[in-house]
Amino acid sequence: MIIKEKLIPNQSLITNSSLGFSDENYPTTSDDLDVLLDRIHKVSNERQQDFETLSKKNKDIVGKYISAIEKKKKNQILDEDEYFLKGQELLKSKRISDKDFFRFLIYRYNYSAIPAMYKLEEYPPCVQIEPTSICNYRCVMCYQADKTFSGKSQGMMGHMPIDLFKKIVDELEGKVEAVTLASRGEPTLNPKIIEMVEYCKGKFLGFKMNTNASLLTEKLIHSLLSAGFSEIVFSIDAADKETYEKIRINGKFDKVFSNLKLFTEIRKKHYSHMDTIVKVSGVKINSDLNVKSLEDKLGEYADIIQLVGYTPWESSYENPTNEITSPCGQLWHRMFVWWDGKVNPCDYDYKSKLSKWNVKTQSISEIWKSDEYQNYRNLHISKKRQELFPCNKCSFT
Repeated sequence: MIIKEKLIPNQSLITNSSLGFSDENYPTTSDDLDVLLDRIHKVSNERQQDFETLSKKNKDIVGKYISAIEKKKKNQILDEDEYFLKGQELLKSKRISDKDFFRFLIYRYNYSAIPAMYKLEEYPPCVQIEPTSICNYRCVMCYQADKTFSGKSQGMMGHMPIDLFKKIVDELEGKVEAVTLASRGEPTLNPKIIEMVEYCKGKFLGFKMNTNASLLTEKLIHSLLSAGFSEIVFSIDAADKETYEKIRINGKFDKVFSNLKLFTEIRKKHYSHMDTIVKVSGVKINSDLNVKSLEDKLGEYADIIQLVGYTPWESSYENPTNEITSPCGQLWHRMFVWWDGKVNPCDYDYKSKLSKWNVKTQSISEIWKSDEYQNYRNLHISKKRQELFPCNKCSFT
């Protein structure tokens, strides 16, 4: 039996990496700041025409980076709207070409700084598209373990049609950079996943997918590695077969391990020039799980290995009502689009109690700025999240 400890949600507990980077809270050194500032000036000089074509708003964002770095180096307090790259952002920035460097800086500012100020742009900083709500696992910490959700008779299981997927991507292209293929189900179960991945190629700087790696084939691996993903995340919590299979019910550790080896072989042989970051990320649901054992077993197959804090998704609606009054940043940061077009503010609410929208009838921008969505934000800002269900049972802040 796995004993789960309630840990601080949304917090990377321990992170290690063969590349020397950790999570986005990794302490940024003075040398990091020097390198970042030098590159901003270098690209500004060498690609002056690119800089001049930026809007005034985006030029100001680049200026906020410069100001923030200079202040940070002097240990001065930053203004609310000043920002600099941290942790994994720095790693990603080093893999971005000079041609896309300003675009990357603006993307990360909109992704990290804007939501932190509880401000809204025309579109969400990040959109998670759910290729399918179906999963072949029943992980002990996941909503798939809830039979009132994952049971066939509940009507919540299905694959996103390719035409709906393309409609969503077409609206997001050029407006949103962070697009993740993942949510309540295992993305690779969608029969059209290769077509979906290929349709997104070259459209998003922050293109990402989460998978349990159980269904990787040679064909699928080639598709993933040629798609231009910024990040591919393999969801693995434990480094030994017994613990892994107690957590990831229905999962076969030996099969996943074999798939990771095949993925790495193909990556090294055919895609060594690609900038995709490969991450192993698990949930620390008990004190026996640790990054060191994951790195010893899987370090050669990933650029980054991390464990994140446990959140009780498997019992979202039965969890005790809490007294948290601080607002949930997800309302300003991320939007989830389910397989059937339904839009929801978060995946803690996996049964869509908060949903009032569908991309089949409204644009993502209209939904993001809708009165209903704004009402949720206002309740959170006003310290009234207890009036919303299941926000009153969720520990995200």
